[in-house]
Amino acid sequence: MGHTENLRVLVADKFDAEGIEGLEALGCVVHVDADLGPETLPAALAATDAQVLAVRSTKVPASVIESANSLKLIIRGGAGYDNIDCAAAGLRGIPVCNCPGMNAVAVAELAIGHMLNLDRRITEQTNELVNGHWNKKKYSKALGLKGRSLLVVGMGSIGTEVIKRAQAFGMKVSAQSRSLGKDTARALGIKLIPYTREDLIEALGKMDVVSVHVAATPDTKDLCGPGFFGAMKDGAYFINTSRGEIVNEAELIKAVKTKGIRVGLDVYQNQPASKDVDWCPELASLPGVSLTHHVGASTDQAQVAVAQEMVRIVQAYKETGTPKHIVNKDQLTDSVSDMAKA
Repeated sequence: MGHTENLRVLVADKFDAEGIEGLEALGCVVHVDADLGPETLPAALAATDAQVLAVRSTKVPASVIESANSLKLIIRGGAGYDNIDCAAAGLRGIPVCNCPGMNAVAVAELAIGHMLNLDRRITEQTNELVNGHWNKKKYSKALGLKGRSLLVVGMGSIGTEVIKRAQAFGMKVSAQSRSLGKDTARALGIKLIPYTREDLIEALGKMDVVSVHVAATPDTKDLCGPGFFGAMKDGAYFINTSRGEIVNEAELIKAVKTKGIRVGLDVYQNQPASKDVDWCPELASLPGVSLTHHVGASTDQAQVAVAQEMVRIVQAYKETGTPKHIVNKDQLTDSVSDMAKA
């Protein structure tokens, strides 16, 4: 059974105008406040009496969910959803939905950008020139990406897009993924690394570049730790545009200092919840480290695609009572669960 009433939607992040227009065309009453955070969300949800909450990077902890009397649906504008307490939502019978694959190209482009930056030391060169020093000799050496070995860890939509772009640069690509089969690997023209920790460690020692694209789960927490970095080649490049929790940053710092690992990160352990705040991780002080602001998905193209998918999720919920892409099906506790699993 659908929801014929005009749904009240609170968008607690930046949201493409096309998405707002799409929601309004469905008859939704839309409120947008990109500056909301965990502390201010409860009041905003109460003031708008929102039934649908849409977020990108804004954290939605249990305290927010438990305080929202009218909330019926939470949508994460992206693939990952670890910024939302899905279990707490499930206990309230609230589906949490994501938008898988909509920002894959954008994140892949940033990952490739980090590879190029590490190889040609673009950030370092820029900083030196900005500070008034010309040192061409220092920066006249680079490996080049053509012919270099790349290991993609995690083969969802983002990892697949990274592979396509890396192959265009002439890189030799290997990949490891729980879901990657031999036929798929053969079709992509890549080497399949068996899905074991031992095979991963063995492969790392042969790779010039490692790019990680896995979801944040209990199984992947600290995936990149002492054994991982210890196995990497001296001077290899490490890219993470997925989630900060998968990297043991103390071990990464050690690898930078002792093995000359060069690093490109878009995500971090304990990164700020607020969108504008003074923050300087220890990694920022190390040579060969390039850092961006968790902006992998933040291209105009990706945001339009995400906004369109969010509209489709709301439309499905409004028309049928069951939205698309529910990620907490196993945690739902009321009749919504039966509908979602049907």
